[in-house]
Amino acid sequence: MQVRREKRAKLLADGRQPYPVEVPRTHTLAEVRDKWGSLETGQETDDVVGVAGRVVFVRNTGKLCFATVQEGFGLTADGARLQLMLSLAEVGEESLAAWKSDVDLGDHVFVEGRVISSRRGELSVMATSWQMAAKALRPLPTLHNELSEETRVRQRHADMVVRDEAREMVRIRAAVTRSVRETLHGEGFLEIETPVLQLVHGGATARPFRTHLNAFDQDMTLRIALELFLKRAMVGGIDRVYEMGRIFRNEGLDSSHSAEFTMLEAYQAWGDQRTIAAVTRQVIVDAADTAIGTRQIEPAQAGDGRETIDLDGEWPWIGMYEALSHELGEEVGVDTPRDRLTAYAEQHELEVDPAWVDQKIAIELFELLAEPKLVQPTFVCDYPEIAQPLARPHRSKPGLVEAWDLFIGGVERGTGFSELIDPVIQRERLVAQSKAAAAGDEEAMQLDEDFLAALEFGVPPMGGLGLGIDRLLMLLTGAGIRETILFPLLKPGS
Repeated sequence: MQVRREKRAKLLADGRQPYPVEVPRTHTLAEVRDKWGSLETGQETDDVVGVAGRVVFVRNTGKLCFATVQEGFGLTADGARLQLMLSLAEVGEESLAAWKSDVDLGDHVFVEGRVISSRRGELSVMATSWQMAAKALRPLPTLHNELSEETRVRQRHADMVVRDEAREMVRIRAAVTRSVRETLHGEGFLEIETPVLQLVHGGATARPFRTHLNAFDQDMTLRIALELFLKRAMVGGIDRVYEMGRIFRNEGLDSSHSAEFTMLEAYQAWGDQRTIAAVTRQVIVDAADTAIGTRQIEPAQAGDGRETIDLDGEWPWIGMYEALSHELGEEVGVDTPRDRLTAYAEQHELEVDPAWVDQKIAIELFELLAEPKLVQPTFVCDYPEIAQPLARPHRSKPGLVEAWDLFIGGVERGTGFSELIDPVIQRERLVAQSKAAAAGDEEAMQLDEDFLAALEFGVPPMGGLGLGIDRLLMLLTGAGIRETILFPLLKPGS
């Protein structure tokens, strides 16, 4: 780095800019490839172009220097590369010497010259002049060395320069989010934005991040869900509404959990858990079609090491207690006594928190025994009431709610409800949550009087969904959550 800083100083001392405002670029690298890519080996043209890019390979010999430059990528650009050639005869002794002494890997350079095909058939620009476009003061990782995951996520800027896979993940994520919006737009959903800073945390059971608003001298939280404000929009008359945005949960971090992640929530008036499940399926298959071009997710992609996941197959429904009963080999239900549940827990080495109610023990057993085996898309439904305080009581099964979790590849990807719209029952649920919070449960929701007041205006029956965009990317690419998030939250380190 010291050598590079000295080169920067030398450029300035010689009256040359290491960071000029602009360079006279006439063509992108991709445009050169598109227009002159059919040149035969050794063929030369008199066509002069001005091109620029980052130096990712350089080889300096006596009278002839070679470099490969790479340009950026985006919606239309693809990170194309092109060879540059600088010869003594074309640029002169002083300019060639300056190239050899001043240019390092990672620098952005501009070259003007003729388009040719080299003796080895490599499309090239034979330079007649060059200049520095942006001097890199820190070296990039070498292209042929495998970067560790830790290095990749900590230096994503460098990762995108040197790894095709990193650039492709950015493209796939953009394709997925665009697909989600297009699918919901086609279904008549209206996209809105809701507050990130909130007075009361609700819409999910999770520990929030807390902050303070100086202007009001008011403690605030970052939102843990999108639900409550979207439902207020439904009260206001938006029959189909959604938001895709960042939410924040102050919880543990692992290969499938991040403290900051992207959630899609959508609500559909005059629907229920079945109609919103159909919307969820359409969102996912459309995203697969758009982003990876197939609905067959191979084990290496899915990360489960088992059979191919078939998004075109049947997406069956199974009750949570039904799935648990199958794994235990005995019938259990919402009324199963606590001593039986704790015996099952002990048998399967599940440590039971004394604060857990009976239904919580059953849910934990389900997550331990049944969840990892749900490889093909499966809607697990008929959860106990404790699981979803914002879901409607089941219309025919007492003690259960009309809610589902969607599992694909042994991982929960989304959730959906027949939404609770009775403000009296909703108040009872939130009061119970508030009491749990007062008793020390940091994940319990608080009593949100503004939300309840809105609900008392009346809202149509509705179905609602929540889908983790990062987990959808994990499904389609086989990557961990830190790879799907461009700049994930990391513990401070080198």
